[in-house]
Amino acid sequence: MIKAILWDIDGTLLNFLKSEEYGIRACFQKFGLGECTDAMMERYSRINRKWWEKLERGEITKQEVLEGRFREFFALEGIGFQQIREFNDAYQFHLGDKAFFHAGGEETVKALHGRFLQYAVTNGTALAQERKLQKSGLDQLLDGIFISEKLGFEKPDIRFFEAVFAAIPAKPEECVIIGDSLTSDMQGGINAGIAHWWYNPAGAEPDRPVDRIIAHLSEVTTWLK
Repeated sequence: MIKAILWDIDGTLLNFLKSEEYGIRACFQKFGLGECTDAMMERYSRINRKWWEKLERGEITKQEVLEGRFREFFALEGIGFQQIREFNDAYQFHLGDKAFFHAGGEETVKALHGRFLQYAVTNGTALAQERKLQKSGLDQLLDGIFISEKLGFEKPDIRFFEAVFAAIPAKPEECVIIGDSLTSDMQGGINAGIAHWWYNPAGAEPDRPVDRIIAHLSEVTTWLK
């Protein structure tokens, strides 16, 4: 029986693309880089996803992700900007300026509050995630927050989940992870041997086994019954 829900944050409960767009454009303005168009944002998002997937495969470090994605993006766009670390630092701060829930996200967490243990499990940076969780009010609704930067391991590394299990009053067989990433959340669930439900509003086909596909977050309360 499920006792604890491990929620991914970016792309699952919260709309990361909206926060990403807000943060990038705020930084373009801060550093006087002109307009960041919708087409530029799309190219950046693809680059960003590629770098995070390298991290999830254990090929690079998080710091290499945080700076490498912007270095590649600026080179692609022909922007001669070298203050990469400063840009990333500002970006992490602005990511936490606003929080945008996915449809049903806030309502689902509130509906499950007090009935199930609920935890955030995220690979985002501590600065950005703690601010977003505070802005969204999730820090008051969840029973705990686990951020890879503080644990020292990234999802899907089994050591990330071992650290979570050591800290919560639930056994692995009593846990389910719910997230949008096949490479991070679903593979993490597979590695940890726990139930793994894929949040997939776009209706894509999974490239690995998933225990359940969630098209809308409101479905979670139904399945947990």
